[in-house]
Amino acid sequence: MKRAILLSAFLLSQFGTSQLLKTQGQKIVNDKGENIQLRGLGLGGWMLQEGYMLKTADFAGPQYKIKEKIAELIGKDGMENFYKAYLKNGVTKQDIDFLAKSGFNSIRLPMHYNLYTLPIEKEPKKGQNTWLEEGFKMTDELLQWCKDNKIYLILDLHAAPGGQGNDVNISDNDKSKPSLWESEENQKKTIALWKKLADRYKDEAWIGGYDLINEPNINFTGKNPNGTDEMSNAPLWKLQQEITEAIRTVDKKHIIFLEGNGWGNNYNGLPKLWDNNLAFSFHKYWNYNDDGTIQFALDLREKHNAPIWLGETGENSNVWFTELIQLLDKHNIGYAFWPMKKIDNIAGITNVKITPEYEKLLDYWKNGGEKPSKEFATKALMKIADNYKFSNTEIKKDVIDAMFRQTTDNSTKPFTSHKAPGKISATDYDLGRMGSAYLDKDYINLWVSDPAKRSEWNSGNQLRNDGVDIYKTNDNTYYVGKTEAGEWMQYTINSKMDKNFSLNINYSSATSGKMRIENASGKLLTTISLDSTGGNENWKTASVKGIPFKKGENKIRIVFETDGINFNYFELQ
Repeated sequence: MKRAILLSAFLLSQFGTSQLLKTQGQKIVNDKGENIQLRGLGLGGWMLQEGYMLKTADFAGPQYKIKEKIAELIGKDGMENFYKAYLKNGVTKQDIDFLAKSGFNSIRLPMHYNLYTLPIEKEPKKGQNTWLEEGFKMTDELLQWCKDNKIYLILDLHAAPGGQGNDVNISDNDKSKPSLWESEENQKKTIALWKKLADRYKDEAWIGGYDLINEPNINFTGKNPNGTDEMSNAPLWKLQQEITEAIRTVDKKHIIFLEGNGWGNNYNGLPKLWDNNLAFSFHKYWNYNDDGTIQFALDLREKHNAPIWLGETGENSNVWFTELIQLLDKHNIGYAFWPMKKIDNIAGITNVKITPEYEKLLDYWKNGGEKPSKEFATKALMKIADNYKFSNTEIKKDVIDAMFRQTTDNSTKPFTSHKAPGKISATDYDLGRMGSAYLDKDYINLWVSDPAKRSEWNSGNQLRNDGVDIYKTNDNTYYVGKTEAGEWMQYTINSKMDKNFSLNINYSSATSGKMRIENASGKLLTTISLDSTGGNENWKTASVKGIPFKKGENKIRIVFETDGINFNYFELQ
């Protein structure tokens, strides 16, 4: 009996954890035939930075220009030391443990080719491929952390040799050098890199697949520089077919993800599929969340009887995230949100905190003036690298709640514990969908669908990713501003007894105004008249008495009856 139990345990250990993905018609399934909807996050900003992630977009968009700016201040050796620390801290086992715990089942790794191989211009021998251990070691470690958490790792060539498009920030494209499409050497290096990766990971069940070329955006024959009007895309399909063939010489198991031109969505000219384990990746930003916006992808899935995957999306409000995931769930489409970490990030699941010293560097780079010393710049940059450690980031629980709980649950939860009596910040309103936890009239960015509806949603870009506009005060606290009549926030407050409380509201307003207090059912509790304070940072307190609270949990809503009231906090006494 003991031997039988041991044998059963051995068989489970050998076969029970194997979850290799493959395509099955229009679905992605594991090796048990179970449908797998990839719920993922892209590790954007780690191996490859875009300027907006480091707040350098105004003067340095592609990574190579960011490196030039850093080297200008602290030298090449200093720049390389900064990047060593940045890469070491940017993604660790703590990060992946946290993602798995949050509910993600997959990771998309945006790879920069220069961590795996030399640029063609630096190869000692023309046509030779020098392999660099750094990128492979980083990928090995990441894969182990994913395996430990039983989540999939999808490899994504985000910066291909030479750069795959005219949107130079995306792929670190240096226009002074031949692009991927202008250089046969770059294409051969790309093919060789994928073969090398596939050979290394061919037996890894937790490798979810290979995303061959991120967001090609190139005009082969058309007029649009980003390839949105291309009709054949012949060079793109040819190269992806050649990469597939090279991969299949060493790895016949893993899914291969194809991307179209025009940032991934132009599939014109696609020939008959050349492999029986292919899926399509499309990208979606800044448009409505309805069937019409993804119909082209649904049609692609139906026509070719192959799965579709939303390989990249994000950079919008919590409302948009919840709506999008509901749409994708309806159609059994997996996804990977973008990105995990960036500086001053409200729309991701973590925020990297900026420092005054780093802001001084940004000001110098942008506006000139007195050059910071090498010592000052080194300390400022190394502090930013240290802030990328998971333990130093700010977890954005409102984003996580919107991506998971709120997609199926319309209830509200306290953002933090509030008690009566007590002081409550205006920004600590409940977690939940708009219309349940708060109401704001400007809550989503739809500029691709409707340029007139471009919005920063949270115009102050502070703390939270809902529609509520949150700003920083002169003394580094936070307030709700840009308010409009009819907008409101809800707060869950616990009271130890049945009691009437006085309510003191700290506010500022250039004109007189009015608020009202309701319960969650809309019952009016009281109205508060507010005098003008003479300006945004001139804070005053208005008070009302007799707000009834029952013992236990209470939900109250603070409603703006007039525009332009800045709301700092309220206190129950």
